[in-house]
Amino acid sequence: MSAPVLSLRAVAKSYGAARALDGVDVELHRHEVLAVIGDSGAGKSTLVGVMSGNQRPDAGEIAVDDRPVTLASPAVARSHGIASVFQDLALAPNLDVVENLFLGAELTRGRLLDEVSMEKQAWELLGQLAVRVPSVRVPVGALSAAQRQGVAIARSLLGDPKVIVLDEPTASLGIRQTAEFLTLVERLRSRGLGVVVTSHSLVDVHAVADRIMVLRLGRVNGEFDASVATQEELLAAVTGVESPGNGAVRGGGAR
Repeated sequence: MSAPVLSLRAVAKSYGAARALDGVDVELHRHEVLAVIGDSGAGKSTLVGVMSGNQRPDAGEIAVDDRPVTLASPAVARSHGIASVFQDLALAPNLDVVENLFLGAELTRGRLLDEVSMEKQAWELLGQLAVRVPSVRVPVGALSAAQRQGVAIARSLLGDPKVIVLDEPTASLGIRQTAEFLTLVERLRSRGLGVVVTSHSLVDVHAVADRIMVLRLGRVNGEFDASVATQEELLAAVTGVESPGNGAVRGGGAR
């Protein structure tokens, strides 16, 4: 197997006396979806913060394509090819799709905005992801939750990232919209990206993940091949009732 596009080694993060991450290892490869699951307080949000450059770890190493990096800020993370889409999406509802996609990175021709090129790129990018909107000039606030999420993910692709981190992406979606999102994740994988998805939903991640990593109390409590792991094994690892079973590929049991 090729070198991981993103790797974390022995990453630790504390908030005062509270240990949010404790020696966490992560490997992510291109064309792969890694789901990170766990109960509230397991460390998922902190892990996303570390990957996205929003949180500086207290210890550990991070590498992109086997090269050590320091993710000092979200801008630095993006410069290394790591894009993140958070649960709030950070979209401006009063602005249209094009304006949201290119906000702060507008294309210009001379001193004027290049509206034609931005509209063309917006349609091309949304088409590649199969995100359907009535118009790229409709205000984002008028779109469905799934459409808005598609716009946020499309915006993250403008910098041609290697990795996309999706934080609790199905939390506000209904059944049909969740199915649309899972199809979107498959398209991201087919483009060669490494995708990290955090979620509380065992069913959702099982449907799209290649591997599933369980966090419990800031530590990795099992890593599973999604094609063979059972819901019972995953639930046991999340709750700490017992060690992971036959579906586990790494780790097991609270330490």
